[in-house]
Amino acid sequence: MHVNGFQALGIIALYFLILIAISWLTSRKANNDAFFVGNRSSPWFIVAYGMIGASLSGVTFMSVPGYVQTTGFTYMGVVFGYLLGYIVIALVLLPLYYKLKLTSIYTFLNQRFGNRSHKTGSFFFIVSRLLGSALRMYLVVYVLYEFFFKPWGIPFEIIALFFIALILVYTFKGGIKTIIWTDTLQTTYMLVATIACIWYILKDMDISFIELMSNAAKSGYTTMIDTDWKSRDFFLKQLLSGMFITIAMTGLDQDMMQKNLTCRSLRDAQKNVFSLSISLVVVNFIFLSLGVALLYYAQQTGFALPAKSDGIFPAIAFYLSGFTAVLFLIGLIAAGYSSADGTLTALTTTFCYDFLRFDTSTKSEEEKVRIRKRTHIAFTVLYLLVIIAFKPFHTDSLIKTLFDIAGYTYGPLLGLFSFGLIMKNYYPNDKYIPYIAVASPIICYILNANSVVWFGGYKFGFEMLILNGLLTFFGILAISKKTLITTNR
Repeated sequence: MHVNGFQALGIIALYFLILIAISWLTSRKANNDAFFVGNRSSPWFIVAYGMIGASLSGVTFMSVPGYVQTTGFTYMGVVFGYLLGYIVIALVLLPLYYKLKLTSIYTFLNQRFGNRSHKTGSFFFIVSRLLGSALRMYLVVYVLYEFFFKPWGIPFEIIALFFIALILVYTFKGGIKTIIWTDTLQTTYMLVATIACIWYILKDMDISFIELMSNAAKSGYTTMIDTDWKSRDFFLKQLLSGMFITIAMTGLDQDMMQKNLTCRSLRDAQKNVFSLSISLVVVNFIFLSLGVALLYYAQQTGFALPAKSDGIFPAIAFYLSGFTAVLFLIGLIAAGYSSADGTLTALTTTFCYDFLRFDTSTKSEEEKVRIRKRTHIAFTVLYLLVIIAFKPFHTDSLIKTLFDIAGYTYGPLLGLFSFGLIMKNYYPNDKYIPYIAVASPIICYILNANSVVWFGGYKFGFEMLILNGLLTFFGILAISKKTLITTNR
């Protein structure tokens, strides 16, 4: 390894100082409006570029390259599905959010169904985002701990505390207004690190990119379409799953939509989403290409790959040179922070608007600021605890784990919003909504655990999210009454 712990600390300190400088510039005279919606004045192209990093995170940075080892390029089926999902977000969800002038998107559920539905949607978002984002950040902390700080005898928990505290410092005052700009920096670092690592491997192996991909195709690494309908990676399942993953994890996610709602107009927000969708196809292809480069390097040199696919990228990056080690370190920190900072702000927003009802509260602006700061600190502590608690359970590729969790936690949100938008003349009994939202994931878990036996060898993949949403949708339909009278509930 060509970078030691002291050098790593120096790089982290420099990176953090840059974030602090951006935070200071963007948070001067920041109030609650700046913290929650960035004064609705963000340039759309800045939001779109920054959201690339926020959409990918540290899990993509490490797990997607490693995913090539077992699944080839079949992940691109999910990525192509993203395009379909972003079309729905741009043409259906964003017009709704802008029309209602929402700060928390879950306020729609209150207007459409009632208070319990509102709280249910907010609760599932908090659980979904807290778990998903904390696991993304866990991977960053885990790698830094294993490669740099473990030899010093520093406990994993202390390293986690240090990195989460840094996020709290630069998001504490400016919130989403700061994050819009820090995300652009972090997206740049992550992409430069990835492309530069591919270039270095090609240079070290003395082959061109075209030669690399040609050799990878012969080894089966670039296989994109799986035609086995029973497989987790069946192309049609991947395509539909990618579409609904995007609708749920972006369109129904306060963190991602909060960034869109800072744009100056609906048209700007739509331009942001369309440009982001195309960018993600290109960027994910680059990450998969990095995976091919890493595997080809190991194949040609006899490099012993680690047992966990998440460890392939760091292991080779640190082995190659100090240059690739530094690139990896910067890219990893950028990827981790671009997900975590927005999550903490979104969780604070959701709790303040959906549970404390800032939009209807008569409290003074100063009192709301105090409450918001305490809430932000509380979620930071909770975030840290989830990261620490997950360490004993890290046994699989985190990209798979994250989508599995999303299938259970985002499914009820998908069902709630779909019913609210499609079944406009149907109104459910609001008090039963929480029970349906909890029952649907439980049924999905039982089906998933027994699918091989019950359904002739069929294995559920990312499409578990769709099934969960459908169960929630029809469960709500079963407790609904049709009316011809349009109300504004």
